[in-house]
Amino acid sequence: MKRIKVAFFAEILIEDFDGASRTMFQLIKRINPENFEFLFICGVGPDQLYGFECMRIPTITLPVNHTYKMALPVFAQSRLKEKLLNFNPDVVHIATPSLLGHFAMKYARRRFIPIISIYHTHFISYIDYYFKHAPFLIGAIKPLIADSQRKFYNQSYLTYVPSESISAELGEMGIEESRLKIWKRGFDTSIFSAVKKDLPLIRKITGNKFPTILFASRLVWEKNLETLFGVYDILIKKKLEINLLIAGDGIAEDACRARMPKAFFVGKKSHEDLAVLYASSDIFLFPSISETFGNVVLEAMASGLPCVIADGGGSKDFIEDGVNGFKCEAENAADYIDKIQLLLHDKTLWKQFSQAGLTYSKGCNWEQLAQTYFEDVQFLSAESLQVAV
Repeated sequence: MKRIKVAFFAEILIEDFDGASRTMFQLIKRINPENFEFLFICGVGPDQLYGFECMRIPTITLPVNHTYKMALPVFAQSRLKEKLLNFNPDVVHIATPSLLGHFAMKYARRRFIPIISIYHTHFISYIDYYFKHAPFLIGAIKPLIADSQRKFYNQSYLTYVPSESISAELGEMGIEESRLKIWKRGFDTSIFSAVKKDLPLIRKITGNKFPTILFASRLVWEKNLETLFGVYDILIKKKLEINLLIAGDGIAEDACRARMPKAFFVGKKSHEDLAVLYASSDIFLFPSISETFGNVVLEAMASGLPCVIADGGGSKDFIEDGVNGFKCEAENAADYIDKIQLLLHDKTLWKQFSQAGLTYSKGCNWEQLAQTYFEDVQFLSAESLQVAV
């Protein structure tokens, strides 16, 4: 049986770098080498991934976020084209509509190679945060982003989207519904579990026995940190005996530490350590509306931790308000505080959310999601060379 060849383009291929990377690696780790051969092309990554070649090309650090690097295919075109010519892919996978993504799109379209993509990052939702000091530009930039994404994803044969709400937004942008497929996310059941509870650890971090509210995320402005600050301000103003625990790092970490001096910062944690924090805290707080899915919310639910989140982004799709969690007005800090206090004072409701979250999370299985992906890649490889426009 001929192995299906997939050219896989991504900016960064480091497993725990961010949610997008973790999603990609859930697939990469499950590649059956008897059926598939992958060539990885990235800006940042190793020489090999699970026995498959990984080709790196020059990068530039992004000015708005120095933790991210963008690949520059223009400086490796000859090398890239020769590598792809020799590999002769049946399917092209594109992670993001970056310069590298557009190079891959152009390459595949010229050769009538089917394209598959995963919608990892809701870029248009970032505009409000990165241009908040120049609001007059927001109205002009958003249509340009929408137009760029519409053109890009309407050239992909199939794009996975993680939630119904994100699919609807992309449809409103003009991306054809026939090219979108709901493909949610999973979590590692061997890591995230309510049995990981370790209250002495929380006591050691906080030095007290007050209830603990956990926020776990990269500390970047598009995570709606301004609302997180607002929640902190109310906690301090009302002198509420509640701990705010922050897990994560990022370009806004120094600002967060300065702005919330009485919060408890533990830095970036491994999945194993984060699982313990989820299971040992009292409530998970997540005001971000820029998520395509929100892996951390699902991980919290799988740990039995009730969630109080923003009514926005992909995360809202798996919270049924008042049943397995609370959804709040995204930028209304007082709304989050009200819901947090209600949960802390109503143990019956807390237990209901905890159990309902556990039940919901059991339906999110990476094995099934990966099987769907590889079946779709196999289907695409069997398609005629004429890719539908």
